[in-house]
Amino acid sequence: MPVPKSNLYPDFNIVRLSHVEFMVTDLAASKAFYADTLGLQISYEDSETVFLRALEERNHHCIILRKGQKAEANVLGFKVYDEQELDKAEIYFKEKGLPSEWIERPHQGRTLRTQDLHGIPLEFYARMNQLDPIHQQYKLYKGVRPLRIDHFNCFSTNVDESVAFYNDLGFRVTEYTEDEESKKLWAAWMHRKGGVHDMAFTNGRGPRLHHTAFWVPNPLAIIDLLDLMSTTGYLENIERGPGRHGISNAFFLYIRDPDGHRIEIYCSDYMTVDPDLEPIKWDLKDPQRQTLWGAPAPRSWFEEGTTFANTEISDSQLAAQPIVAP
Repeated sequence: MPVPKSNLYPDFNIVRLSHVEFMVTDLAASKAFYADTLGLQISYEDSETVFLRALEERNHHCIILRKGQKAEANVLGFKVYDEQELDKAEIYFKEKGLPSEWIERPHQGRTLRTQDLHGIPLEFYARMNQLDPIHQQYKLYKGVRPLRIDHFNCFSTNVDESVAFYNDLGFRVTEYTEDEESKKLWAAWMHRKGGVHDMAFTNGRGPRLHHTAFWVPNPLAIIDLLDLMSTTGYLENIERGPGRHGISNAFFLYIRDPDGHRIEIYCSDYMTVDPDLEPIKWDLKDPQRQTLWGAPAPRSWFEEGTTFANTEISDSQLAAQPIVAP
């Protein structure tokens, strides 16, 4: 199945991904990981929640940690251009037959909660509380010095369907892999903000969240984080990397938080602003597509992910490929 032609005039205008909400079983341990180790900045906290933002972000938060009995993801958040786009979004999802409702969210304006065709919980808003800039307060730069949230990657039971759905929302494919026998998509990277991706989909049992990524200044920040994690009790939380992806060309590191939620530390991909940019196809058997330097990924990276709250999990429609050095 070919990659669909980009929809340059979607029914409503999504600006970018915005935030994720994680349920965590030990709020203090998660706060220590995200704030004290990674270096995200706390914008609000109480006995049940911690809201954090990265150093270049003016919006109130990019990640919410909420205390709960089970580690899972509650929602993926996206920012739209203005309030009118929210009303258009409500019409769009209702016409698709997908559940949608207006909800109250702390530190956000009017918020529309809905889901995608496979059940991934989504929310859209136009306005969030704005905070004072801190990107030049260099005394706050610690850990990996996270600058901004960059993307989500999700397991999809049918990547072709996921790509078609998000393509209709105006996301554009930048890179992809295809199963040569069935001609079905194995994975795809899609963007709104002009990087390689805001959303990516990988064939697998799902829907599940594979990882949330944060952009950092340079690869040296990742080396600093590795030194810090390896000497402060987080050695076992280092899952994969550092390395350079073939797909996206980005420098990366994958780590796990205290509950197992996977975080990618990410930098150095490329600009994709041009609306006529042709997507790059990778051979599924090319070992350099995942790691340009050829280092193998662990089994956990292919198999484990965060479940979404109140979302049924199914097996993928494509048979699993053998795990080989990526």
